[in-house]
Amino acid sequence: QGVAPLPPYIHEDLKDVERYQTVYANLGGSSAAPTAGLHFTDEVLSLLKEKGADFADVSLDVGLDTFRPMAAETTEGHLMHGETCRVSQETADKIRDCKGRVIAVGTTTARTLEAFSTEPRRLEIGEKTTKIFITPGYQFKTVDAMFTNFHMPRTTMMLMISALAGRDLVMESYKMAVECRFRMLSFGDSMLILPDSLPG
Repeated sequence: QGVAPLPPYIHEDLKDVERYQTVYANLGGSSAAPTAGLHFTDEVLSLLKEKGADFADVSLDVGLDTFRPMAAETTEGHLMHGETCRVSQETADKIRDCKGRVIAVGTTTARTLEAFSTEPRRLEIGEKTTKIFITPGYQFKTVDAMFTNFHMPRTTMMLMISALAGRDLVMESYKMAVECRFRMLSFGDSMLILPDSLPG
């Protein structure tokens, strides 16, 4: 019998494996849960829908890069491992027709949306393997906001949120988070990144 794969900083087995799963998960195959989504309950999702939010699904089978700190001294020297991701026609249509912000719940979602983006808010559909590496200077085509957890230094996730929010704001935010004793990583606190400018 298999067990739920957990990040190396969680040292105890989870008595309830559903604690490390989102309420909207419906596919297997990933080596980690998209932990930004752990903050959402059915009640929270219902309240957001009442406020006018709409939701669209993507999937990405999280690989080694989520757990592994970057060993290379430069971003150019870092090797991204391929991850399988999927986008449906329904999701592509919703993104194309969206009148507000496209808010990615987690870096996994952001990576998937950008990997499938051909131009602003235009997505390919289907399944493919991506090695997209989003670093500062990257021009987002679809994602214009992100809900995410606080990440470890020297990770691809830190580089991605720095690309969206700007390095200085990320460093300032993390300094405040440490001073206020925010919780980090999978079961920690979260942030909403709302850049001033939109893609395209």
